[in-house]
Amino acid sequence: MSRRGFAPPVPTGPRFNEFIQSPKVRVIDHEGENLGVMYTREAMEQAQELGLDLVEVSPNADPPVAKFLDVGKYKYEAQKKANAARKSQKTQEIKEIKMRPNIDDHDYDTKMKAIHKFIGEGDKVKVTLRFRGRELSHGQLGMALLQRVQADTAEDAKVESYPRMEGRQMLMVLAPK
Repeated sequence: MSRRGFAPPVPTGPRFNEFIQSPKVRVIDHEGENLGVMYTREAMEQAQELGLDLVEVSPNADPPVAKFLDVGKYKYEAQKKANAARKSQKTQEIKEIKMRPNIDDHDYDTKMKAIHKFIGEGDKVKVTLRFRGRELSHGQLGMALLQRVQADTAEDAKVESYPRMEGRQMLMVLAPK
């Protein structure tokens, strides 16, 4: 019965030291000086003399670019950079505002304040107009109300989805400009 041989661990992230597959690399030292193109073995020996690793920073270049760095520190900084980028990312949510076709002026103003606040925060707003009973036969009132919303938000929002009927409700989606 044969046993499987021991395979070295596959590094995650950039290749370094013996994992660099190219025979020649363009070398940059720890101070940022370009040392030119040299054999990978020779560059690894120079890096070890300084107590650093040879890290491939640009593997797609011809020849690949490698730098004298501390691998652990390089990976840690790359991870911190990725976390900061993920934290600063803003996911765009869809907020919903519900109205009725015979809404009063004060209620309308309150809903408009909420719409302006949501759009100011960078979110999309879905305006839903719900019809009940005989209101359904007066679709033009709903259309007029949604056009009024569109006109009131014209300076800071654009209409992503124009008013349309879906069953007993009329929908419109606004997105920040």
